[in-house]
Amino acid sequence: MYELHYWPGIQGRGEFVRLALEYAGVDYIDVARADESHDGGEEALMKRMQGADLQHPPFAPPWLKVGDQLIGQTANILLFLGRRHGLAPKEEAGELWTHQLQLTIADFIVEIHDVHHPIGSGLYYEDQRDEARRRARDFRDNRVPKFLKYFATVLQRNPAGDLHLVGSKVTYADLSLFQVIAGLRYAFPNLMRSTAKQYRQVMTLHDRTAAEPRLASYFASARRIAFNQEGIFRHYPELDSAAT
Repeated sequence: MYELHYWPGIQGRGEFVRLALEYAGVDYIDVARADESHDGGEEALMKRMQGADLQHPPFAPPWLKVGDQLIGQTANILLFLGRRHGLAPKEEAGELWTHQLQLTIADFIVEIHDVHHPIGSGLYYEDQRDEARRRARDFRDNRVPKFLKYFATVLQRNPAGDLHLVGSKVTYADLSLFQVIAGLRYAFPNLMRSTAKQYRQVMTLHDRTAAEPRLASYFASARRIAFNQEGIFRHYPELDSAAT
């Protein structure tokens, strides 16, 4: 049984791991979301992470406990799960290509977060609203097109067809790109509606992934945390295209 350790109230980076586990049909415990009487909750998460007995302490959640092994960093966890559960090609070149795409997605995620927190993560959004407006304009005009065009190109150049980023089966990179598009639709609905046709293949990947039976069941369950204003993807109307 896997133990996923992540903040209990947000999707955040932990959601990329959850999607892989849910798609693969793997049993896992979302530890911090368990009842505090069963050693769950945020306080228990912090206590575990800061334990003096950890030989390889994680820098921050998410981290995955597999037996006595602790694996940190989202892309690293997905690399591990990809090998174990067929979510990446078995050959080295395909495995590394999938990992490379995941690292590019990780770069994109940082840029998405920094739209609403361009000065510092420790400051409230209201303390950096003006800077966020400037950052959002460049994000909408330049960064989103750059990343979406890249992933559209990857789909177009996949020798196995444009249904997946890598090969002919779902990989964790597909699942992660789905999550990015879902998050952007929440945070920037006007922008994403205006660019949907331009990046049709990327949007089709999102829609097809959402319909995968195990994922559809997950999305309809209480296990799926709703997008909210505490996570990576936050909806501030003034940062969306039609509001400026």
